[in-house]
This record gives sequence, C-alpha cells and structure tokens, in this order.
Amino acid sequence: MHSYNNLPKQTNMQVLDKEFELYITYDEIQKRIKALAEELNKEYKDKCPIMVCILNGAFVFAADLVREVQFPVEIEFMKYSSYEGLGTTGIVNKVTDLPKSIEGRDIIVIEDIIDTGCTMEKILCDFKEKGAASVKVACLLQKPDKLIKDIKVDYCALSIKNDFIIGYGLDYDGFGRNLKDIYILSEKQ
Repeated sequence: MHSYNNLPKQTNMQVLDKEFELYITYDEIQKRIKALAEELNKEYKDKCPIMVCILNGAFVFAADLVREVQFPVEIEFMKYSSYEGLGTTGIVNKVTDLPKSIEGRDIIVIEDIIDTGCTMEKILCDFKEKGAASVKVACLLQKPDKLIKDIKVDYCALSIKNDFIIGYGLDYDGFGRNLKDIYILSEKQ
C-alpha cells in the first residue's frame, strides 16, 4: 500500500521508487487558472463551447477551470495514452472517444501538460476530421523546449522546464495524481 498526503505541506515526497520535491504550490496553480479563465471568459462570453477534458491527467485542472468560467459550457471526456513510467512511448493511442457529435461546435481542449505535442497533434487532427467549427487548446503546463510538433497552444497557465513532474492530476505510473501541489523529480535520482 502506497500512502502519502500533503498535510502539512511537504517539500519532499516519495512516490513509488522516486523522490520528488515541491515545485509549484496549489495557491500558484489556482492563481494561474483564474487568470486563464479570465481570458476564456472574454473570448467565449457569447458562445457555448464544449470543453473536452483529456483523461486521465487533466481531470483536476478541468474541474477547477470549469468552475471559473462564466459562460455556458458542456464538458466531455476523451482519453489518449502515450506515457509509460517517466517518458513517452512515442505512440499515441486513442483509448476513449467522444460520445456525441462535435460537428459545427466550438471546442476547448483541456490538457494537463503539453511537452512534445504528439498527443495534441493527434487530438487536433481528430477534431478537424469530426468537423468542429473551431478548436482552441488550454493547458495547465507546457514544456516549450520539448515541443517537436507544430501546434498552437492558445491558453497556457504555466510554462516549465523539461523536467518530470507529478501532482495535481499528473502521475508517475498511476500514483501521485491526488497531490494538491506539483512536485518535480529530485535531482538526486
């Protein structure tokens, strides 16, 4: 049984066989989400988009973001897979699809982290094929130095270095998603 919590706030965290250090606090995350929501509120004030949360990692971010928007919105979920352990496999697989048509609809893709852009490229291609009127990307985190695909991120809460992180929905082999803060892999590893 793996147990951990962040009450009181811990600067170091052991998850499975790796040690992580506090990187971004919950308060900073919430501040950036509110700023991102303000941008969305301006652009979508007279629209009713579908927000598509990419599972599993974006569920925490999507829940907090959707509570900050002030326009009518539908929320749907899709799941893609490309990660294993500490890195990407390089292969993007669609695990679950949307349950309804998005033809002619405005879409906001909610993603936890964009690094290489391979998954997002696949998602954007899928939505174009499905006939979406527009597709915008909102992510919690982006690693600009790791981006290898030509994709546009329309709304980004935080840009980070090319480090492995967990917490606030992000995981290491399925663990660490429930951590309130974001932790970075310790340099001691």
